[in-house]
Amino acid sequence: MNLAYDGSSIDGPAYLKIVNLADRAPGWVDSLVTGWSTYGLGVFALLMVVGWWRARRAETAATVTALAVPLVTVLAFGVDSLLKLAVHEDRPCQRLHVLTLEACPVPGDWSFPSNHAALASAAAVALLLVSRRLGLLALAAAVLMGASRVWVGVHYPHDVLIGFVVGALVALLAIWAVRRKQSALAARLKDGPLRPLVTAA
Repeated sequence: MNLAYDGSSIDGPAYLKIVNLADRAPGWVDSLVTGWSTYGLGVFALLMVVGWWRARRAETAATVTALAVPLVTVLAFGVDSLLKLAVHEDRPCQRLHVLTLEACPVPGDWSFPSNHAALASAAAVALLLVSRRLGLLALAAAVLMGASRVWVGVHYPHDVLIGFVVGALVALLAIWAVRRKQSALAARLKDGPLRPLVTAA
């Protein structure tokens, strides 16, 4: 007996329209979207490195915040994964029995909320609090990441939307906590073996 939650009643028709659109799209479009969906999270890692490097060269306490961005992103993934285990929503490709660009995940690989969306959102919001320019780039990339997960067929739109909210809230709360102590943390790191992480000197 399947006790998993059926999310198709929320926005199943919208999901089907997007998947059908993907089915009719040119092959090169689908290849680009699939590639981004699969490998695009690497862009956020690159932006994190750039944000840390710029803060380190400026030798500011904000370097601590930049160093916290990857940890905050992992924290958002953890929170999102716990929500997945609590809700147990089947993937839309399982419930609606449609062919999708990406192979449909196996039963038990829950859909709600989207881990990709949570990771991308957390990274983008955290980066926005380090560098406005990098953060805006990351936000644009996060929107594209979320859209790609619906396009390839593995998430409902509401999975992505709530994933964004989870990631953003975790990032805001975690970075706020770090910023309260960033000067003290920076001073402590400068006096220890991790000094090269916070100063270019």
